[in-house]
Amino acid sequence: MTAALRPPVAGALLKDWRERRRLSQLDLADLAQTSTRHLSYVETGRSRPSRQLVLKLGEALQMPLADQNQVLLAAGHAPEFPDARRDARATRYLLEVLELALAAHDPWPALVIDAHFDVVATNPAVDRLMALVDPELLDPPVNVVRVMLHPRGLADRIVDHAAWRAHLLRQVRRHAAAAPSADLQALLSEVEGYPCRPSAVPVPPGPTFALPLELQVEGVVLRTYSTVATFGTPLDVAASELAIETFLPADETTRRWFAEAAARA
Repeated sequence: MTAALRPPVAGALLKDWRERRRLSQLDLADLAQTSTRHLSYVETGRSRPSRQLVLKLGEALQMPLADQNQVLLAAGHAPEFPDARRDARATRYLLEVLELALAAHDPWPALVIDAHFDVVATNPAVDRLMALVDPELLDPPVNVVRVMLHPRGLADRIVDHAAWRAHLLRQVRRHAAAAPSADLQALLSEVEGYPCRPSAVPVPPGPTFALPLELQVEGVVLRTYSTVATFGTPLDVAASELAIETFLPADETTRRWFAEAAARA
C-alpha cells in the first residue's frame, strides 16, 4: 500500500490537532496529565495510545466528538460517542427535544442550526421571516448564513448590513478554524463574494449591549438580539454539532409585531 493510500494513523491525527491548537508537546502533555516522551511516541506511531489517553487528549484539544471517534478508530478502539443520525429512534428523540425548545421561545424567532450553519428545525416565527426569502434559497439544506447575506435573501432588509455581514463571516471563519471542513470553506468563499452595502437606515439611538439584528419588514424595523444555546456536556455527535439561536425582541414595536403575527396565524 502506498503512503498516499494508507489509512490515517492515530498519532498523526493527534499531532495535526495539537498543531491546529498551537500547543507544544509539553503544553498538551501537561493538559492531558501524561509525559512528553509518551506523547512523542504516540505522535510518531512508536506507541499506540490507550482508549483513556485518546479521550484525555481529545478533551484537552477540544476536539469535536466526531474527530475523537475517528482517532479512536485509527488507534484500534471502538468509538466512544454515538451519533443519533445513525439511529431512527434516537433521531426522533433528539428532534422532539429540539421541538420543545423551539416551541418554548414562540412567538420569538428560534431555529436549530448544525455545524455548517444549515437549518435543522425552525419555529413558526422563523417560518414567517423565511417567507420573505426567494424560494430558490429555501431548497434543503437551507443555510442561515446564505439566507442572511444573499441579495435575494434577507440582505436588503438588514439595516446595518455591513456590521452583520462582518459578524457572520467571523462566525464562519471561527467555526472553520475550530473544526476544519471543506463545506465551511466553500460556504465562506461563496458568501464573501456577496455584495456589501452601507446601512439603509440610521440605527435608532439608545442603549445597547450587543449587535442588534434590525430587519425592515412591513414598514417597520424589527430590532432583535441574538442568543445561542448548545447542549451542556453533549454525549452524542449529532447533539454536539447543534445550536439553538433565538432572536429576542429589543423594543416594544418588535414585541408587538411578533405577538400580533402569531395571533393572526
